[in-house]
Amino acid sequence: MPPKVASLTPHAEPTADQSGRTDRQVITYLAFAGILLALGIDIALPAYDDIAPAVGLESESPRITLIITVYFFGMAFGQLLWGPLADRFGRMFAMSASVGLYVVAALLSTFAPNFELLLAARALWGVGAAGPAGLRAAIARDLYSGNQMARVMSMVMAIFMAGPILSPLVGEVILLVASWQWVFGFCAFMGVVLLVWTRRFGETLDPAQQRELDFGKTLRSFGMVLTTRTTIAYTLALSFSYGTFYIFLGSTQRIMSNIYDLGEWFSVTFAAAGVIMAFGFFGVTRLIGDHGARNVSVVGTVIFVVLAGLNLVMTLATDGRPSFALWLVCIVVINQFGVPLGPTCFTLGLEPMGELAGTASSVMGFLTNALGAGLAAIVDARIGGTVTAMAVAYLGYGTAALLMLLLAAPAKPEAPLPS
Repeated sequence: MPPKVASLTPHAEPTADQSGRTDRQVITYLAFAGILLALGIDIALPAYDDIAPAVGLESESPRITLIITVYFFGMAFGQLLWGPLADRFGRMFAMSASVGLYVVAALLSTFAPNFELLLAARALWGVGAAGPAGLRAAIARDLYSGNQMARVMSMVMAIFMAGPILSPLVGEVILLVASWQWVFGFCAFMGVVLLVWTRRFGETLDPAQQRELDFGKTLRSFGMVLTTRTTIAYTLALSFSYGTFYIFLGSTQRIMSNIYDLGEWFSVTFAAAGVIMAFGFFGVTRLIGDHGARNVSVVGTVIFVVLAGLNLVMTLATDGRPSFALWLVCIVVINQFGVPLGPTCFTLGLEPMGELAGTASSVMGFLTNALGAGLAAIVDARIGGTVTAMAVAYLGYGTAALLMLLLAAPAKPEAPLPS
């Protein structure tokens, strides 16, 4: 079995496994994979006003947000494909194939003549993005475990935040000198970069752990994941958390433009919010080392719910239209306490899965993205002239996430899953 990468320790020099990979190289590779999938989402946000008329939509049509929604759904369903393939043929094969599809779909999106074909290309693009989205956790699980894996994933997420921070700004710069098609073309180029990097990074799955690609066995593996209380509870907790973040991701541009008439400040504002969240992930890494992944996730979610409740009271008191500065500060601070659920829920949910890590990560990725996108879509459609729907959703979804976290703790150690 490929040796685990040595544990991260504060102020230590990076260690290397027998393949020559250091902690730093692993974290950087996984973070770049995450940045690639984020590019497909965030880089398009400043281009909404250019894309809409080019594909036959009216200016400021809310339907343009569907290019994000179908991307999320494609990413969700794609993980059901890439997880089993990664368990059968290895992580490098699945990552290379998915990123190759990402590149092709990004190019198709640049030439879409109408909105319907653009949505189809975007959905296919999401399927390609599902590889980097889901396989990051499986690769980390090959090399790390327990709190060590949670700390690594927190570092990955901290660096990954460069994607949401820089992508809208990159999109804005491209739009200054070229058409919106070049925004998507830039994503295709970055996909080629990851393809080359994946070949150099190499395989992390022990050949002895490869599983036969059998539909019946895959279904049984899905069933084992779905019936393991710890895994499914952490998955649902993360789904509700994603629901709140996807609302922020998909609706902030429209809120700033339509409610506050500040659309021209969106990219800078979004980048600033991303910087703050990135610092949150670095803080989570230290907290996990000191207090453990589960304690950090539960305490963070409790604070999230309390702050979301106060935010709802404030929103109702201002008839759904608080000042922009107050609204932004509240949402960014609340989001900060949702940060721990990303690395901790995936880590804790995968812990009982053992050699099913690839399949488990694909099922978790499918559910968290599909449910999170669906929960967000319900709210996005109801955000009109106020932010009340967003405030209600933050409290409701945050409370549901907390209940799932409390349910996730097993009453007794769970038996190992059968091979």
